[in-house]
Amino acid sequence: MTESHSSTLIGVAQKFDITGRVSDVQKYGNGHINRTYLVTTDKKRYILQKINADVFPNVENLMSNIVAVTNHLRSRGENTLTLVPTVDGDCYLRDGGYRMYEYIENTVALQAARDENILTVCSNAFGRFVNALSDFDASSLHETIPFFHDTPRRFGAFCAALENDKSRRAHTCAPEIKFINSTGDTLDKIIKGLADGSLPLRVTHNDTKLNNILFDSVTGDARAVIDLDTVMSGSMLYDFGDAIRFAANKASEDEKDAKKAKLDTKLFTAYAQGYLNAVKNSVTDKEIELMPYSAYLMTLECGIRFLTDYLDGDVYFATQYPEHNLVRCRTQLKLAHDIMSNASTLQNIIYSII
Repeated sequence: MTESHSSTLIGVAQKFDITGRVSDVQKYGNGHINRTYLVTTDKKRYILQKINADVFPNVENLMSNIVAVTNHLRSRGENTLTLVPTVDGDCYLRDGGYRMYEYIENTVALQAARDENILTVCSNAFGRFVNALSDFDASSLHETIPFFHDTPRRFGAFCAALENDKSRRAHTCAPEIKFINSTGDTLDKIIKGLADGSLPLRVTHNDTKLNNILFDSVTGDARAVIDLDTVMSGSMLYDFGDAIRFAANKASEDEKDAKKAKLDTKLFTAYAQGYLNAVKNSVTDKEIELMPYSAYLMTLECGIRFLTDYLDGDVYFATQYPEHNLVRCRTQLKLAHDIMSNASTLQNIIYSII
């Protein structure tokens, strides 16, 4: 960071209602969307973020969601992020699109689970997040990313990309196209459930990765759920299913040998245990029934998105080589197939926990 840039950020930080005099501002974390900085004063530390207006064009709506959700979580006794107001009393700095949080000391974010216990602690934290917001009016939240988990709509975008074939790549992925086309009638159970009321509309996090939990650096307990930009209304099944896709796969998302992609039932059980223990007071029978399906759906949806982007010429996801999105698609489709092949086993695991 240049001296002039650092000086500018110090000026930005001083426009918030902070304690003490700013002594240092440094880049912080591994986030890919917003620009994040650690602000140090002679009294406290803070997190300063410049919100990416290209990804989140309506910053006011996004911040309105965060204020409402964090206030509700705090009222329910949950540890959560604490926004620092500007000196004018606003929840963010409109000039430049900056916001500030109090820094949560003595915590660590993990990039990978070292053992099953960590997954259980992580899932319990995400489950507590959903459960504590079960009496919040989810319909009052703004949609920060429209149709984010509308899987039938994602399928429609795939069909359009296939028809256009802008990059002339369809001939390189015929098996993947055939598989996705065969799943078209399996994609709407959650959307239909939300529409007819058989599934409750809830506040959902929508990015339930391990590194969006802050763990206590001494005890290993979960201290707070972070990265609330994608908090919207939806089904808790989106959060559960996407977490399983990420946490219980024996292969990484970028694994070139798709055969290695396989659901680890021990990790599935560990995650489900923590999650269900947290939501047992609000989870419905229909949600319980669809938990294994949600893991299949969110994995398939991700595979569809990767292949759509591959057909469109890699315009959305960052890639490191020409076939990168196709490789990602193949691991997701293999995992989705594995999940459905073991659906009865996963259902038995869920019911045994309940």
